[in-house]
Amino acid sequence: MPVSTGTRKVNQKKMARLEFKQLLDAGVHFGHLKRKWNPNMAPYIFDEKKGIHIIDLNKTAVKLEEAAAAMKNIARSGKKVLFVATKKQAKDIVAEKVKPTGMPFVTERWSGGMLTNFGTIRRTIKKMATIDRMKTDGTFDNMSKRERLQVSRQREKMEKNLGSIADLTRLPSALFIVDIVKEHIAVAEAKKLNIPTFAMVDTNSDPTKVDFPIPANDDATKSIELIVDTMIAAINEGVEERKNDKTAVDETDAEEGTEEAAAEVEAAEGASEENA
Repeated sequence: MPVSTGTRKVNQKKMARLEFKQLLDAGVHFGHLKRKWNPNMAPYIFDEKKGIHIIDLNKTAVKLEEAAAAMKNIARSGKKVLFVATKKQAKDIVAEKVKPTGMPFVTERWSGGMLTNFGTIRRTIKKMATIDRMKTDGTFDNMSKRERLQVSRQREKMEKNLGSIADLTRLPSALFIVDIVKEHIAVAEAKKLNIPTFAMVDTNSDPTKVDFPIPANDDATKSIELIVDTMIAAINEGVEERKNDKTAVDETDAEEGTEEAAAEVEAAEGASEENA
């Protein structure tokens, strides 16, 4: 309807202004030193001040909205998004924000081949599961104290390196990355496997290397937190809509089943009257 369409446009503009202020307050616009810039970031740079590039927040807001919409669709389809953030400023934020969603994340170290050699990773995960069983089936009781300590440390090391991807049974459908310069191996592996990539790209990064670049300061904690929060909100919205879709389908199936049962009863009663 024309009226509701107009209302939606007004709401979108209001959200865009609010988002811009949040981006500004979080320092998302601060880039790196001019001498460290990547020329491919030129379309997203607004100005240069005291030797530091300033990111165009209007373009950040547009790209952030595009990324959030795509992220929401992935979550709505029931697929997994792997978050990658091993830098000091981002690791704790990502772990805290992502964990409640049930999405996997890597915040300690990206092990080469984590995607391209996923079969080996799965074997490591199975080994972790074997050690867990050893603790419950009595095997640990028959081992010396030194052996138990060695196995426990091995398990802790594997868990630390793999993060929450221990719960992944298949490759993720997308990656969200904080700092593609630092996480260049993860970016390369995802590209090789045609896995869509979402990422915060600072002025020293090449935005052409990812599918959904979000021009943003990837060093400041407030900036990282704001962008990650937006992605998490999109995921939660997608998951909620998936639940609602499933509920609607179940209700429709139940109604159809009731109608079919009623039709069968009527048919049976009609047949009984004819026989009488």
